[in-house]
Amino acid sequence: MSVLLINGSPRPKGCTFTALSIVANQLEKNGLQTQLVQLGAQPVRDCISCYKCAKTGQCVFKDDQVNELVDTLAGAEALVVGSPVYYAGPNASICALLNRVFFMKSSKYAFKPAAAVVSCRRGGASASFDRLNKYFTIARMPVVASQYWNSVHGNTPDEVMQDKEGLQVMRALGDNMAWLVKCIAAGKAAGINTPTPESWEATNFIR
Repeated sequence: MSVLLINGSPRPKGCTFTALSIVANQLEKNGLQTQLVQLGAQPVRDCISCYKCAKTGQCVFKDDQVNELVDTLAGAEALVVGSPVYYAGPNASICALLNRVFFMKSSKYAFKPAAAVVSCRRGGASASFDRLNKYFTIARMPVVASQYWNSVHGNTPDEVMQDKEGLQVMRALGDNMAWLVKCIAAGKAAGINTPTPESWEATNFIR
C-alpha cells in the first residue's frame, strides 16, 4: 500500500517538506510505502478547459509533472498535498497543478483517502487548508482528519521543528491516514464494495 505526497512548495527542503516528511515517516511506521514528489520552481500551466483529457485521460500539456502524477495517484491508495501559505491561500503553482490533475480525471481517485497540509509563518493556514480540501471533496475522496487543522508554523525548517503541537498534528494525521487505508483494504477483502455513483445531473442557476 502506497501514499503519494506532493510538496507544492518551490523550496525542496523547506517548511512544507519538513511537515510532509513527518507525515511520511509516520505512515511508514504504520507499514505503508510513501512517495514524496517535489513540485519545484518551474512554471506550471493552469487548466484551459479544453476537455481533451475527457477523451484521453491525459492533459494536452506535456511539459510538467501533471500526467505522471495522474498515473501515480491512480495507482496509490491515498494522497497528501502540502503547500506553503501565500496571501492566505495555497501557492498558485499547486492550485494550477491540481486543477489539471483533477479536471475530468477525478473518477480515478474516488474513495482514496486524502489530506492537505499547509505551512505558514503566522496566518492564513485555515483558509489554505479549506481551499485544498475542496479538490478532495468534489472527487469523492474521504478527507482524513488529525487532532487539529493540518498546519505547521515557522519561517524556517528549524522553526517548524519547534512547533511541537504542529508536529504532533502531522504524526496524528499519518496514523489516522494509515488506519483508514487499512480499513478500506480490509473492507474490500471482506466484500464491501464502494458505492456506485448515480448518473450526474448537472444544473446551474439559470431558469
